[in-house]
Amino acid sequence: MLMVSEVEWSNTEREIAQKALETAFQRESDMMVNLIREKSGEISCLDDLWKLHDFLSARRHDIDGKYDDSQSMFVFVFARLIKEGWLTIDELDGLDRAKVSKVSLMTRM
Repeated sequence: MLMVSEVEWSNTEREIAQKALETAFQRESDMMVNLIREKSGEISCLDDLWKLHDFLSARRHDIDGKYDDSQSMFVFVFARLIKEGWLTIDELDGLDRAKVSKVSLMTRM
């Protein structure tokens, strides 16, 4: 039995995976831009500015680590993105059934 990290991805599957990552990233980026527009309007003192800076630094760290595009991490990344609501299982249509099943199973953990 192959481990999740040892699963082979066809060229077509890699394209589907990359598109799914881009879709989720765009959704999360759009949400962040809108949120920061809102939060920046609430800045009334220097302390508010530093709080926003700290928030942005934490979010950047999270987002930079979340969108790992290495094939060995696809299943884990997709499960997380689905759990967080940035992606749906339907957007993985075209991947091997076993891979989609693994992603689906991991969203329930």
